[in-house]
Amino acid sequence: MSGITYLTKEALEKLRGELQRMKSIDRPAASRAIAEAREKGDLKENAEYDAAKESQGLLEAKIQRLEADLANVRILEEGNIDTSKVSILTKVTVTNLSNKKQSTYHLVSEKEADLKLGKISVSSPIGKGLLGKQVGEVADVIVPAGKLQFKVENITV
Repeated sequence: MSGITYLTKEALEKLRGELQRMKSIDRPAASRAIAEAREKGDLKENAEYDAAKESQGLLEAKIQRLEADLANVRILEEGNIDTSKVSILTKVTVTNLSNKKQSTYHLVSEKEADLKLGKISVSSPIGKGLLGKQVGEVADVIVPAGKLQFKVENITV
């Protein structure tokens, strides 16, 4: 994934903590697992050694991906967010026009999305459909189940 990732300070600190854990705990553990497997004999027929090396490779790939993501992070401050229209980090209350059910979504980056907490990604179908809309406007959203219409009722931070 290339491009800019927008995060809150909290999400950035969480990602930095995850990267630090991978480097300081997971990486040494992977090295120890390889060393232990190496001590068990012939490396050509040592499945444990192969598995440990593969695990280390996957860990290193995760570390590189996370470092690349962190290099392209931009911090969003809630005080700088325009609430006249739906944008990243806004909380938007919408009414589903087909069933009249009201929902509130917090639009966040892909890294922060958590539907259980009402946080949806700006790159999700609903997130994309709501971006740029103002209070009173109707968003037509194409989802796997078909077309939904959401009326924007309120926008806050």
